[in-house]
Amino acid sequence: MANDKIQLTQEGLGELQAELKQLKEVKLPKVIARVSSAREQGDLSENADYHSAKEEQNFTETRISEIEDILSRGTVVKGTKNTSKVGIGSHVEVSIVGKAGKTFTYEIVGEFEADPEEGKISSVSPLGKSLLGKKKGDSISVKAPMGEIVYKIEEIK
Repeated sequence: MANDKIQLTQEGLGELQAELKQLKEVKLPKVIARVSSAREQGDLSENADYHSAKEEQNFTETRISEIEDILSRGTVVKGTKNTSKVGIGSHVEVSIVGKAGKTFTYEIVGEFEADPEEGKISSVSPLGKSLLGKKKGDSISVKAPMGEIVYKIEEIK
């Protein structure tokens, strides 16, 4: 998986680049200053400030590495203008078959951009995979923890 290409929308690429810049230029320097300041307090074995700052530094450096890896393997997938089939970048309105009035709108995005609370679902998620390539009016079935759910594609934007 370390060499697999990662699909990103243009928006997702921009968000990752902005996060990387913020981590490198703002957060990491502050954390390093905290580590240095805590180190000056003396005995490191019982220095909670030092251990907390080192933990935050490790977390920040790990996130920087993750983002750099994603960006190095990322390929921008142009948001589809094709509204006849679902693709990455599509906004899809679906309804749950048998549940009148239950409609949801999702944007299909790359796996590292997914944010279900924002209506962004990954193209590799069970629902995302099932939607890719489908047309308005198609029905799909997705296995969920509570059982199988059947969705109907109402609109593709």
